[in-house]
Amino acid sequence: MVTRIVASFARRACGPSLSYSPFGVQVRSFAGQKSFHIDTPENNSTTFFDFTPENYERVSLILAKYPNNYKKAAMIPLLDLAQRQHGGWLPLVAMHKVAQICECTAIDVYEVASFYTMFNRTPVGKYFIQLCGTTPCMINGSNHIRKTIENHLGIKNGETTKDGLFTLLEVECLGACANAPMVQLNDDYYECLTPETAIQLLEACKAGKPPPMGKWGSLPMNGQVSCEGPKGKTSLLWKEIKVAPIDKKRFEGGEVNPASVKEHMAY
Repeated sequence: MVTRIVASFARRACGPSLSYSPFGVQVRSFAGQKSFHIDTPENNSTTFFDFTPENYERVSLILAKYPNNYKKAAMIPLLDLAQRQHGGWLPLVAMHKVAQICECTAIDVYEVASFYTMFNRTPVGKYFIQLCGTTPCMINGSNHIRKTIENHLGIKNGETTKDGLFTLLEVECLGACANAPMVQLNDDYYECLTPETAIQLLEACKAGKPPPMGKWGSLPMNGQVSCEGPKGKTSLLWKEIKVAPIDKKRFEGGEVNPASVKEHMAY
C-alpha cells in the first residue's frame, strides 16, 4: 500500500498527468516547477546577470518607494524586472543580484521566487501560455482548448516547443471567469476561446503578430467587448465618471518620512 502511494506521488512529481483516485474521482495535477534548484548549463552560479543601465534607473525608482531600512520590500518588483529582462524567466544569478540590491541573503530571495508562481525559475518560450483549468473554464471547455493547443504545437502540458516559441502550462484561476475559457499569453488575456480561435491565436503568434488587446485590457476572441453579454452594455451607463474631490492641501507642512511611519502610527 505504501509503495503504491509513493509511486503515485512520484508520477505526479515527474510531470503533468490526468488520473483517477481510488474513489473514481478525476484528479487533475498541474505541471509546475520543482521547489528546489537544479544546476543546468544555462542556469548555475557561474553564469552572468546584471541589470541594463535603463533597468538600473527602474531599480532606483522601485527602491525609492520603500524606506532604506526596508529594502527587502522591493524584492518582488525587482524579481519581476529581472525576469522581464531575462526573457521571461529567473536564473539563479538574477536572484543573487536582487539579494545584493536588497541587502539580504540569497535564501530570502529563493523563498520568495519559489513561492510565487508568477516567477519562472526555468526557461519558458517567447509566448508563455497559461491555460486556466479551474471550474468555470473547465465547464466551458478548457480541456478541449488544452488538447487543441497540445495537438497544434506538438507539446504536452508543462513543455516548450523545440523552437523555443511556446510554453504551455495549465494553471489555477486567472480571474476571467465571465469569459471562460481563456488563456494568459505573457501579460495578455485572450478570452471566450474555441478550438478554432485558439489555433488562430497560435498562428498569429507564429507570425509575430499576436492580436492587440481591446480597450479594456483583454481580448475576447468571439468579438464581444470586455465581459458584456449578447445585449451589450446594460449597466454603468453614465457618460462621465464623477471622481470624489481631493484635498490639495493634504500634504502641506511636509511629507511623512516612511522610515518613521511606525512612530507616527503609535506602534
